[in-house]
Amino acid sequence: MTERIQQFLAQRRQEGRDNGPCLVVDTDIIRENYNAFAKALPDTRVFYAVKANPEPKVLKLLADLGSCFDTASVQEIQMVLDAGATPDRMSFGNTIKKERDIARAYEMGIRLFAVDCVTEVEKIARAAPGSKVFCRILCDGEGAEWPLSRKFGCVPEMAPEVLERAHRLGLRAYGISFHVGSQQSNPKMWDAALRSSAQVFRELADRGIHLQMVNLGGGFPTKYLRDVPAVKAYGQAIFRSLRKHFGNRIPETIIEPGRGMVGNAGLIEAEVILISKKAESDTMRWVYLDIGKFNGLAETMDEMIRYPIRTDVDGDEMEPCIVAGPTCDSVDVLYEKTPYPLPVSLSIGAKVLIEGTGAYTTTYSSIAFNGLPPLETHVI
Repeated sequence: MTERIQQFLAQRRQEGRDNGPCLVVDTDIIRENYNAFAKALPDTRVFYAVKANPEPKVLKLLADLGSCFDTASVQEIQMVLDAGATPDRMSFGNTIKKERDIARAYEMGIRLFAVDCVTEVEKIARAAPGSKVFCRILCDGEGAEWPLSRKFGCVPEMAPEVLERAHRLGLRAYGISFHVGSQQSNPKMWDAALRSSAQVFRELADRGIHLQMVNLGGGFPTKYLRDVPAVKAYGQAIFRSLRKHFGNRIPETIIEPGRGMVGNAGLIEAEVILISKKAESDTMRWVYLDIGKFNGLAETMDEMIRYPIRTDVDGDEMEPCIVAGPTCDSVDVLYEKTPYPLPVSLSIGAKVLIEGTGAYTTTYSSIAFNGLPPLETHVI
């Protein structure tokens, strides 16, 4: 917790405004993260993944710093425009788009689109003629805490056909993209994807189509319970792989950090609302918080993301607990397969601080499940 967040929460409590969970995001940390990415990969453009945290102050800060933006919808495009960025600093990175949304994005000035099949190429050719497209390929998400499924991307062998079709339809076959899995702890995991990308580049060059760009995707981690490599280590590993697979003809590159940009900038303050056992003979306590899967902590699904939870009594004796959210849904349990160690002296009404929550919390928060309001957010 930064000193600025600490001061904000103290003031909030003093003013009696702490009547529900809230997320506080420190923009100083986001600025540091952006500068770290820019330094680690100096020849790579940063396209912030808006879906991670689209708060207007976050977007405005990044726009002012010179960031580009990866958007997933017309609505996100408008948010970025409102933050002061121009359309040439955006991509429509979702591979699943309605044709009318493609047309609207084109009207708004977007000229860079993601695809992963011929059908999507044909939609873009009709609705956004002359635009640049990059084809997303599947890759191994081994080593990621939040692996991505086969929902997005095609096998690398299919990419040349997709991009050649784009070329034949008057689009600009621009490049390749991939994603090595969110919260990727192994900097070397970009190597195999870059090898596949280089193969696609060579095959298309043999067909007279010259690609220019590799979108290295996201995957850059934030710190939760375990330490993660510094951004510099990722930059060094990626550059070595680019040199190995592309030689002296390194293409344009972009990255799409989301979690790595804003995750460690945010902290959620929540409250313990119940501590109980299911039987007198139980040795395991249930600790219920006023925040759960449906109002911000969806990434605890399958216990893939384990957030650091801090209390005012962390120096006391600890014991494993089952941690659950407040809603009337039986899946609203955060940590049960691997119980979470919490202080024995933790009591009802105590505040807990959930760290590393700047990404994928407010955007996953439901509007009114059980009548609960969306996660209150403050950007400082």
